[in-house]
Amino acid sequence: MSDSIYSPYDPNRRLGPGCPCGAHRSAAEHDAAQAQRFADRAANPETLGHDFVEAALVRALFPRDAVRRRFLRAVGAGTAMSAISSLLPVGQLQAMAQERGGSLEKKDLKIGFIAITCAAPLIMADPLGFYRKQGLNVSLNKTAGWALIRDKMVNKEHDASHFLSPMPLAMSMGLGSNATPMRVATIQNINGQAITLHVKHKDRRDPKTWKGMRFAVPFEYSMHNFLLRYYVAEHGLNPDTDIQIRVTPPPEMVANLRAGNIDGFLGPDPFNQRAVFDEVGFIHILSKELWDGHPCCAFGLSEEFIKQNPNTYAALFRAVLTAAAMARDPKNRSLVAKVIAPTAYLNQPETVIEQVLTGKFADGLGGVKNVPDRADFDPVPWQSMAVWIMSQMKRWGYIKGEVNYKDIAERVFLLTDAKKYMKELDQKVPEGAYRRFKVMGKEFDPAKPDAYVNSFAIRKAA
Repeated sequence: MSDSIYSPYDPNRRLGPGCPCGAHRSAAEHDAAQAQRFADRAANPETLGHDFVEAALVRALFPRDAVRRRFLRAVGAGTAMSAISSLLPVGQLQAMAQERGGSLEKKDLKIGFIAITCAAPLIMADPLGFYRKQGLNVSLNKTAGWALIRDKMVNKEHDASHFLSPMPLAMSMGLGSNATPMRVATIQNINGQAITLHVKHKDRRDPKTWKGMRFAVPFEYSMHNFLLRYYVAEHGLNPDTDIQIRVTPPPEMVANLRAGNIDGFLGPDPFNQRAVFDEVGFIHILSKELWDGHPCCAFGLSEEFIKQNPNTYAALFRAVLTAAAMARDPKNRSLVAKVIAPTAYLNQPETVIEQVLTGKFADGLGGVKNVPDRADFDPVPWQSMAVWIMSQMKRWGYIKGEVNYKDIAERVFLLTDAKKYMKELDQKVPEGAYRRFKVMGKEFDPAKPDAYVNSFAIRKAA
């Protein structure tokens, strides 16, 4: 008996031979149902995109009509799509299909940021009109500290945010907060940090002499914390017992240094340079001297927001990538400093920010340095960066037990999307995903993170 006379939605329902899909009693009933379904889907573009992708996948896997109908009869449409989703990125394909529709799901957006130079791309995209060019009406919300940034993203008070690069990893893993899947669209900046010491320590430049000193970092889940720990441990100090590490919001670091509450900090600019400007501190070492090209801050969104607003997500991606490309060009750095200096953004002297961004700066020791890549804005979210960050979380006891480094890195750091939108904007697209690098001369192999963790003499006891 012909397959076409049974409904794929009800195997016991025998149908007439005139229905093209086998789900209706006649061709007329089929046409009426299809017309109604199309009208319903046209009123909901998201469903239209989703249905199209699902239908295309099923047809691609089962090109023969009879085989396809037998499969759907046997397992049902819902089970079929669940099975296919376990093998193929259906959600991403659906988002891409909807994105091609072009309309923005949400135009009015709130984006959180901390007032530091690391946020230059997402800040400058507002006054320079990059968001507006993408059809977005963005409200930049200056936020007091990183814990508040985290909470506002978890509570959906912000649509997207300036993050410290480790934060979306920690939030996705449920470290320090309830697990909330967050995603890194771009790295906001590389390098651009420093260890700054109080002027009274000009004769204590050897980290071996720092036992008992007090240091500030902006957040536990920060590159600042992990780089400071790495640096002192390489000089024989245990960061958990030989020094004190305090979490301090970046805008409060200079005041705490002046008051003597801390001996130094590994923090973001412009506050390293501001400490020099105010004559209370000196720059001991730039973070690029520890790891040249290290990530610091990131631009990110929740997984939920991306799924619900794929076109808005794409527009945001393009705006921030455009700003990053402009910020990377050395000839634009003075302009960038002027744009981000005002009260609404960094609220810092333009000369301080310009020293950071141009790399021509006073070091607080009587010298003037010229380091053009002191700060840079390479947006590529290399997945090897994510693996290194998690290796340090494991090293210092923030992560307990086994870690699926590769899976988490590839879910959180959206390298494929970054490459896609860079290509759309005719920007140079890098190759690979797990770029190799060295930290203080030691090469990191992202394929062997646990071996790397275990290679250090100083680490948290398991």
